[in-house]
Amino acid sequence: MGYDDPQTPFLTAQWHIKRTGTFWSAIAHIITAVIGSGVLSLAWCVAQLGWIAGPISMLMFAGVTLVSSSLLCDCYKSPDPEQGPIRNQSYMDAVKLNLGYETFMRNGATISISCEIGCFSRKNSVWVCGVFQQVGLYGSGIAYTLTSSISMSKDDFLPEPFLNLSLSKTGWWENMAVQQSLELAKDSYDDDGHQIRTGTLWTCIAHIITAVIGSGVLSLAWSTAQLGWIAGPVSMLCFAIVTYVSSSLLSDCYRSPHSVTGTRNYSYMDAVRVNLGRNQTWVCGFLQYLIMFGTGIAYVITTSICMRAIQRSNCFHKEGHAAPCAYGDTFYMLLFGAVQIFVSQIPDFHNMAWLSIVAAVMSFSYSFIGLGLGFAKVVGDGWIKGSIGGIPQETTAKKVWKISQALGDIAFAYPYSIILIEIQDTLKSPPAENWTMKKASMTAIVITTFFYLCCGCFGYAAFGDQTPGNLLTGFGFFEPYWLIDFANACIVAHLVGGYQVYSQPVFAFVERWLAEKFPNNGFIIDSYTIKTPFFPAFSLNLLRLCFRTGYVISTTGIAMVFPYFNQVLGVLGALNFWPLAIYFPVEMYVVQKKIQVWTRSWIILQTFSFVCLLVTLYSLIGSVEGLITAKLS
Repeated sequence: MGYDDPQTPFLTAQWHIKRTGTFWSAIAHIITAVIGSGVLSLAWCVAQLGWIAGPISMLMFAGVTLVSSSLLCDCYKSPDPEQGPIRNQSYMDAVKLNLGYETFMRNGATISISCEIGCFSRKNSVWVCGVFQQVGLYGSGIAYTLTSSISMSKDDFLPEPFLNLSLSKTGWWENMAVQQSLELAKDSYDDDGHQIRTGTLWTCIAHIITAVIGSGVLSLAWSTAQLGWIAGPVSMLCFAIVTYVSSSLLSDCYRSPHSVTGTRNYSYMDAVRVNLGRNQTWVCGFLQYLIMFGTGIAYVITTSICMRAIQRSNCFHKEGHAAPCAYGDTFYMLLFGAVQIFVSQIPDFHNMAWLSIVAAVMSFSYSFIGLGLGFAKVVGDGWIKGSIGGIPQETTAKKVWKISQALGDIAFAYPYSIILIEIQDTLKSPPAENWTMKKASMTAIVITTFFYLCCGCFGYAAFGDQTPGNLLTGFGFFEPYWLIDFANACIVAHLVGGYQVYSQPVFAFVERWLAEKFPNNGFIIDSYTIKTPFFPAFSLNLLRLCFRTGYVISTTGIAMVFPYFNQVLGVLGALNFWPLAIYFPVEMYVVQKKIQVWTRSWIILQTFSFVCLLVTLYSLIGSVEGLITAKLS
């Protein structure tokens, strides 16, 4: 087995296993990357452009893509496109080597495609490429998908791992870390003594989509209806860009003190501890577990609404659309709680890849169904409902509160910062984990934003001022009833696993802390083997049984007291958005990169954080007001 030549000098010296890709494997990679969910919108695009402009536009984009990919192919090796000797492992490496480092603001107006055309000009910046690469995806979809495919297909084989010092975790705060090992191979070890990481770009994308696309997608039509045809889509695009910038900052904090060669931080809490110290870790830990607890409450509410919607859908089908078909949520909340009490007794999840894949499939299923039903209703009605200003309200104050709740719901739908480091800890290297995570974040956010825009806009276009708070359970749709039932069943299947994803880290922290605090207590330490005739032997721990049961009961009980879908999502979105998705990533990045106070970069980052804080406070106040109003009304 041979080895290829050295890689870009910007990374630690490394050798790759001999590449075996061929002409046909490259074609397969490109076709896989290009032909995706975007093909489903092409008929609609042609319909908007007409029989002449539609096909011509696609041919023009194909020509632009060919020219762009041809230019980029010559940048794979540097300084000579054929002899090299330096290979660029990714799009960002090529930009870094050819265009160099300059500040973001100096070239802020440069769009990312200029990075390809100006391959030899050395005038643009890596920051411009990193930020505007995502923005460019919105305007030139096929071309940039092909660009990403070219980068991947030229460098897609398992390399030798980096050799770095292992991270020595000390102090009480290690127990506050969210320890989720998502994908680990057996019988081999990585540079830090852990089992070797096997995660790739695609598994990373699957994990992110699982974390991002959830129950929040169902409220986006309502949010768009509150904001109107301009502010609604623009708000979603803004949150998408903010989420990508935040995830890019946080991905550079996976290793410390250097983002590529430093020691690993295994969790979000580890990164905060290493970069910001003990006091900040306390605050972060409290907020992180509070959000996880709150997400469990939201999942109980959402699941019960979906289960009730299935029963109502069947009732409407049998009794007619005018039938009352009124059912409560309490029974379904108790049923979901009972299931979670049983599932929560599983000690932990050693391999979460299967859960991410199943949940991602469920997410795509109900998102596509909601999108399709909204589109079908718009076509059936023959016109687009809604207005520029959104749903009118009785008073200006009420309109202001509704807008704040809508922003809170959108904020809930996007960030995944609390598990980003854990996902990044599954990635193999090289290439460097932060570059893979940035690519995966860009791709995943583009995919989810496409779904969000379609679900939000088609839902609002279909129902206008009557847009329900939950697109699939508000019964703007009655038929086909079986499809609505299937979509709601997909949501239930997704959230049954999703509840455990957010609950298991809380279980692990509390049980680990108590075990260290009381090492000789039999109630905490001892386990008992339970044997049953029809099931395999089961290990039972009294602490696990009591605490986890009490935890599920508490989330179910609070959900029964406050069963308000949109308001609860708004509160959770606001609580999570600024502290965990903006403030800590920004502060850690400032410390890690040693950015001095009052420098240009520091001012930009602090302004970014402050603006997001104002949006968060506005959303939080409005969502709490909506929750109280709904409870008292």
